This record gives sequence, C-alpha cells and structure tokens, in this order.
Amino acid sequence: MSAEELITVNSNILGGTPVFKGTRVPVRTLFEYLERGYTLEEFIECFPSVTKDLACRVLDRSEAALLAA
Repeated sequence: MSAEELITVNSNILGGTPVFKGTRVPVRTLFEYLERGYTLEEFIECFPSVTKDLACRVLDRSEAALLAA
C-alpha cells in the first residue's frame, strides 16, 4: 500500500499537516502517543476515526522507510 493510500497532505486540511487518510487526525499524533507510553489500542480508543489496520500500516511503512535509509 502506498503512502498516498494511507496519508493525506492537503493545504485545506489542518494547513497541510499529514493526516491519516479519511480523517483529520495528524499522523504525528500516533507517534507522540507511542512515545509517551500509550498503547496502540489507547490511541485508537482516543481517535476512533483511525482504524487499527490503518495505524499499523502507517507504522509498517515508517519502519520500512527507516530501515531502508
């Protein structure tokens, strides 16, 4: 799945902040939650418009991008 299928960047949505596709939830919010010790399930509970599958796919793509660098 391509990044464009997972993330939207649009100047009309939160000023162009990358958000999960179909939501207004910034992708960075997921990383902030995880950095603060919250679980993925707690993030999903707080942001129900983001599915677990979508969050996992974004994490997988992020991991792949980091390991390819």
